[in-house]
Amino acid sequence: MFLGRTLRGEWYGIIVDPLRQLRRRGLPALSLAFLAAFGVIFFHAVAQRPTGATAVRLLGGVYADLPLWLALLRTPVSLYVPALDLPVWAGITQLFLAFALAELALGRARTLLISYVTTLAGTLMVRVMIAIGPGWHGIGLPPEVGKVLDTGPSAAVVGLFTYISVVRRAPIVFTMTGGSMVWESIAIPNLAGREHLIAVAAAIVLALFHERSRRRRGGRPSSVPASRSVVLRPSSPRGPEPAGAAHRARPASRSAPPPTLPPAG
Repeated sequence: MFLGRTLRGEWYGIIVDPLRQLRRRGLPALSLAFLAAFGVIFFHAVAQRPTGATAVRLLGGVYADLPLWLALLRTPVSLYVPALDLPVWAGITQLFLAFALAELALGRARTLLISYVTTLAGTLMVRVMIAIGPGWHGIGLPPEVGKVLDTGPSAAVVGLFTYISVVRRAPIVFTMTGGSMVWESIAIPNLAGREHLIAVAAAIVLALFHERSRRRRGGRPSSVPASRSVVLRPSSPRGPEPAGAAHRARPASRSAPPPTLPPAG
């Protein structure tokens, strides 16, 4: 029963609700997903020639030994530059699906923010690992890693799937994304696996921060003390009867008979 409720909740949160948004908003709601997919296809086609490969490397090639300002400048373009060791067309399918679900479920601005922050987190943490150096409980990296090309939208894809699964409370999708990244980093210990783990961690932090801020915004009305009451303006010139007036003794009417005195003696 628990598994059935979980599957049903994830089906409605991950599939049904985005499809309803797509039906209501139309294909323009997927503009960011189409742009990301076409960007990867464009840079892949340009890089097939030597001159184009040089231009793509100068525009979006990120290395850990680059100056920090130049790496930050190239990081947005590096999202659309395909990785050398991954199949392009399979990656485009995952990229389009991740950006489409995120754009429909989260909105365009938050999708861009999460994809960029998760990619940037992986790029910066590689520099930290190289600064630590090898031999520090397996966390550090040798200086030769600084010359490895670090491009591709895989960190953004992993971060978007992780963020959606945490916000929509989808443990199965989270296990499929985060768990697969952990298995990848253990089976194939390379630079991409480490960056994927960092992207998962960054997406979890962003999702928890968003949930905390949402709960704070939703909890403001209940924080008003219960002793305070809403004062309404009277609809008539006399206004409402003041509190406690019903318990006060009303004056005797003029037509009431005078009280009788007891007889003398």
